[in-house]
Amino acid sequence: MQKQFNPVSAKEAVRIIKSGDRIFIHSVACAPKILINAMVERAPELKNIEIIHIHTEGDAPYTKAEYDGIFKLNSFFVGSNVRNATQDGRADYIPVFLSETPKLIRQNILPLDIALVQISPPDKHGYCSIGTSVDCTLAAIENAKIVIAQVNSKMPRAFGDAQIPIKNFDIFVEHDSPLYTSPCTEPSNTEIQIGKNVASLVEDGATLQLGIGAIPNAVLSQLGNHKKLGIHTEMFADGLIPLVEKGIVTCEEKKLNKGVIIASFLMGSQNLYNFIDDNPGVAMMDVAYTNDIAIIRQNPKVTAINSAIEIDITGQICSDSIGTKHYSGVGGQIDFNRGASFSEGGKPIIALSSVTKNGISKIVSTLKVGSGVVTTRPSAHYIITEYGIADLYGKSLQQRANALINISHPNHRENLFKEARERFGWNRIYSF
Repeated sequence: MQKQFNPVSAKEAVRIIKSGDRIFIHSVACAPKILINAMVERAPELKNIEIIHIHTEGDAPYTKAEYDGIFKLNSFFVGSNVRNATQDGRADYIPVFLSETPKLIRQNILPLDIALVQISPPDKHGYCSIGTSVDCTLAAIENAKIVIAQVNSKMPRAFGDAQIPIKNFDIFVEHDSPLYTSPCTEPSNTEIQIGKNVASLVEDGATLQLGIGAIPNAVLSQLGNHKKLGIHTEMFADGLIPLVEKGIVTCEEKKLNKGVIIASFLMGSQNLYNFIDDNPGVAMMDVAYTNDIAIIRQNPKVTAINSAIEIDITGQICSDSIGTKHYSGVGGQIDFNRGASFSEGGKPIIALSSVTKNGISKIVSTLKVGSGVVTTRPSAHYIITEYGIADLYGKSLQQRANALINISHPNHRENLFKEARERFGWNRIYSF
């Protein structure tokens, strides 16, 4: 028998929150603003509320300095909306592989009192969809003591693990509002060249993992002559849609989930959300599945495309911090880097521009003090900039230095070679 669907106001729904609770907030575009705001309005009555989530879009008012001692965020990934608060100490970060975020919840390492989520209205069978973000939200819904759901008719009805019976939710608030969107920007000439370099390594029949942003979109824009590509990724954005429409992405050569695009969360335009709505060709899955190395490796030619903030000349890859300032998170880089390395014909790729917008080299002799090494030297394979491709796998430290310096920006090469000579005791520039 279906649970009775009796919506209440947001103000009434959050009355159940009490001091000392640990509260989970739905991820990325699904952050339920009406519930968040109603919770924050109760701030004078509360204290010691811990909030956890991955990355969320929109305001994060619970991180404001005025709520110190009332709300404390411990996030699994540091997005732009909580970055200042994290760097200032008002919020904190939990280092974790994205694939293991559900484990923290399911094994009660982080037991949840309340989960605030967004869902579609129930269908005639009593199933709702959590739409564009399944990630670790599914684990939160399954394990929180109380689940408060914003029922939003604008939530796309995604398939896969996104389909959840209405009985799994406890309190309902009806409120229709557009999901957060992210515009798709045109790639620069530098990003297009990076995209071309990456595309040169992508084989027909490859299974792709890529994220959001200018470089992933630039890569997708250069795959127009490829065939039978598959998608198994933690997320994707608008750049994928033209490849599906042109019959380039078919997923027909995948060994798992043949013919179906697999992802765990999305961020993009309304067109992207329309694309997954009621689309059986896309399955939104638990991130413990999408990012499981044992699952990833079963597909052929997994080509994992990720980025970095800084790389030293031995192949240490910093992707989550700028020195001691925490900037983002571990995310799924290691999950897919290792999964691709075990896949038959797989290629783990790190793609980045050679310099920052201020002209500072991203390839350095040593990482900044305090920088986090997300991908270690043994896991580094292909590094790509607009100046070429460095294949580090099986290379010595000195060979790696030579290869990386040769794809750095020309303005920095002389100094990098000088520093490499001092580090390795070279008396000349080696050529391998």
